[in-house]
Amino acid sequence: MSANSRLTIATHILTWMALVARRESGPVTSDRIAASVNTNPVVIRRMLGYLARAGLVESYRGVNAGWRLAKRADEITLLDVFDALEEGAQFALHAARPSQRCPVGKGIGLPLSRVYDAIDHGMRTTLAKKTIKAILTETLASGR
Repeated sequence: MSANSRLTIATHILTWMALVARRESGPVTSDRIAASVNTNPVVIRRMLGYLARAGLVESYRGVNAGWRLAKRADEITLLDVFDALEEGAQFALHAARPSQRCPVGKGIGLPLSRVYDAIDHGMRTTLAKKTIKAILTETLASGR
């Protein structure tokens, strides 16, 4: 099973946009963003759609069409990005109810739910503490 990279791509998009916003006031195109992420602009536009619905970016039409951050980089947390992508829970119980005649099948749901809830809480707490501005600062420092 491969890992989901949507959070990484969305964070890359927002971090790159925050960097560009330091130097330019106008919107940026999905083609420019795609060059940084090294992916197809269609992938970028799909991600930007999720981010726009969450109020993290906004689009501009016309001669200077493109995208801009809708909030300051220090106001956008990784939890905001995660929630914008509508990722949902990272782990789930059985899709079909296991055998209730089996002692494991009958009882495994509760202990696993507790573990999964703790993982989800820890992940959300960690993501809420990190902003796009902090990611940009750390990214630029690590590239030196």
